[in-house]
Amino acid sequence: MRLETVILLSALLPLCASHGWDPLGWLFHRQGHAQYFGSLQADTPGGECPEECDCPPTFPVAMYCDGRGLTAIPSIPSRIKYLYLQNNAISAVPNLALVNATNLVWLLLHHNQLTSEAIGMKAFSKLEGLERLFLHHNNLTSIPPNLPRSLRDLKINHNRIEKVLPTDLEGMDNLTILHLHDNAVTDLGTSLKSLKSLTQLDMSNNKLIKVPDALPEHLHQFYLEFNFINSLPDDFLGGLAQLQYIRMSHNQLTDKGIPSNTFNVTGLVELDLSYNKLERIPIVSTRLQHLYLQANQIKEFSLGSFCSIVDVTNFSNLQTLRLEGNEISKEDIPSESALCLRRASSIQI
Repeated sequence: MRLETVILLSALLPLCASHGWDPLGWLFHRQGHAQYFGSLQADTPGGECPEECDCPPTFPVAMYCDGRGLTAIPSIPSRIKYLYLQNNAISAVPNLALVNATNLVWLLLHHNQLTSEAIGMKAFSKLEGLERLFLHHNNLTSIPPNLPRSLRDLKINHNRIEKVLPTDLEGMDNLTILHLHDNAVTDLGTSLKSLKSLTQLDMSNNKLIKVPDALPEHLHQFYLEFNFINSLPDDFLGGLAQLQYIRMSHNQLTDKGIPSNTFNVTGLVELDLSYNKLERIPIVSTRLQHLYLQANQIKEFSLGSFCSIVDVTNFSNLQTLRLEGNEISKEDIPSESALCLRRASSIQI
């Protein structure tokens, strides 16, 4: 019965993939796979499935080698498009390890023991159709060289990367998601400039002291929490018309370091400036819906930060406002706030 369920679900995977889902995510956390999948070996052209992996006959372009205690990358049949190697003890990707896997679309190598020194200069150079590469939770100190320019989703967080060079990401016109959080990056230079399609950038929990230069104009989500940033550049959001979510909590931002009207832009939906050193509420757009300012040093509830004019027709769209952990109380909220903040369902002080 269990085997029949797996085969039925596997048959649906190509359909799921065509609609943009993660069609194989249900397998990421399965347990006891050897008991249920050990006999799934596809007899199809392109090479035999390695004994230590599973290749479902009904979905022969996928190969599951996750959580097998592997220390090296096994032989990969040329037909494979989706390769799961996460949760192993793989320490190296030699130049020839993927030479036969030229059809790969997804390559998942997270939660292994990879080091930068053990990744060949040409290890990924033949993967011209690769779209998703997961390398998070390894021991990398740099972004591997010659990554495919076809990538759309690159997760390389939870490593020990200190610097990102322009050549590391150059030419990645299709990259939309870049996760570099939980590394030791001090500066990005102009490495983001060429990422024309990037919509989500996570640089939280690094060692940045300033906002990266040359941010891609199509950014939609920008995460910079847990860094050491104390100021923002002039016209910080001027060229980022599509940016809706900014999270900069746990930095060193001060009032002096934020130029006037920096966050008074109509596109923003969520702004998180909690756990900084602000003494005043920054001016924000009336379109903003969620504002997080807890654990700062704010001493005054300035209604003008939300509404330049307070009357029946002028009001803020703010739904969530968090101000707890500052130097104000509920008694400091002016009576006119009932008009200005009429849509706020939660004000916490």
